[in-house]
Amino acid sequence: MLTQKLKKSLLTVFLVTVLIISQTACKSNGQNGSDNTGISKTGFFLDTICKVTIYGMSDENGQLSEMSEEELRKHCLTVITDAFKVCSDYEKLFSKTIETSEISKINKSGGMPVTVSDETIEVLKKGIEYGDISGGTFDITVGKVTDLWDFNDEEHTGKIPSSAELKEAVGHVNYNNIEISGNEVRLRDTQTQINLGGVAKGYIADEVGEYLRSRGVVSGIVDLGGNIVVIGAKSEELICTGPAEETMTDFKVGIKDPFSPTGELLGVVSCVDKTVVTSGTYERYFEVDGKRYHHILDSETGYPAETDVVSVTIIADKGKSADCDALSTTCLAKGVEAGMELIKRLNGFEAIFVDDEGEILSTSELLKK
Repeated sequence: MLTQKLKKSLLTVFLVTVLIISQTACKSNGQNGSDNTGISKTGFFLDTICKVTIYGMSDENGQLSEMSEEELRKHCLTVITDAFKVCSDYEKLFSKTIETSEISKINKSGGMPVTVSDETIEVLKKGIEYGDISGGTFDITVGKVTDLWDFNDEEHTGKIPSSAELKEAVGHVNYNNIEISGNEVRLRDTQTQINLGGVAKGYIADEVGEYLRSRGVVSGIVDLGGNIVVIGAKSEELICTGPAEETMTDFKVGIKDPFSPTGELLGVVSCVDKTVVTSGTYERYFEVDGKRYHHILDSETGYPAETDVVSVTIIADKGKSADCDALSTTCLAKGVEAGMELIKRLNGFEAIFVDDEGEILSTSELLKK
């Protein structure tokens, strides 16, 4: 049974635009020009750099139109700051490394039931669901295995765990050890450790996107360390007055070439109300005696999974970032052939694979040069 290092690296994503027809009319507040570059803010959450950009806010009651340019900018930054608070709150629930988190409490409970929030139950169930869907390739109980490896060194140096350590750790990897009853969670194996890194970031990206929509954002980008959620289409103006037939710009997500040392793109994917998640083996790794060890791990051995995938991008409609998160890691661990078969069995998902020979394979003609 294969699994993955759930706290994974996600590839660099670039945003460009192309014209489309949308259903939101937008205008400036009299001071903004039509060259809308958005209002952005960056933070550090979920152990990664996160960025939110607002391109368009609904102004059905006309309040935003009364604001000065500086007032409007401050308003957007306040909305983004509040969205980052959503990230922080969820991190405090899901993080394995925060001692007071609900996941840490489960891991330290010694097999006793722990009462947790609805949100934690939802993410745990999503992880278990993809354990089933993937035939065990995706497993959120890899905590003891992932703790033995460190792929965070920017110099790509690291230490290989001993075979004895890995053998002991993989003996406790089994998502069926998670028992859920209502809002109570217990681990049947007291040595099992949950790590939600391969699904929680996507879940949080979805929630941040919904929060921004609830605050009136009709055009924007959420980027949680490469988990991309696209809100609407790209507005030409920051203030949007309501439904109408109006030309706007389509967000495009550029997929990085994993073999390019200069960050060139393989191509771009058009996105309106979409989520895009890319996972790869080439950014988080270290080398020992000329051999590369990447962060996607095989739960049967504890060592990096044997795979012919260098990167894989999963695309779906909004609200599916948690699914794309789990699927990107699953497909990377399974390899091109099995990963492609899995995506084709599922409804509503597309994938772009880059194999170790540099060949690009996809489930549809999404990638444009």
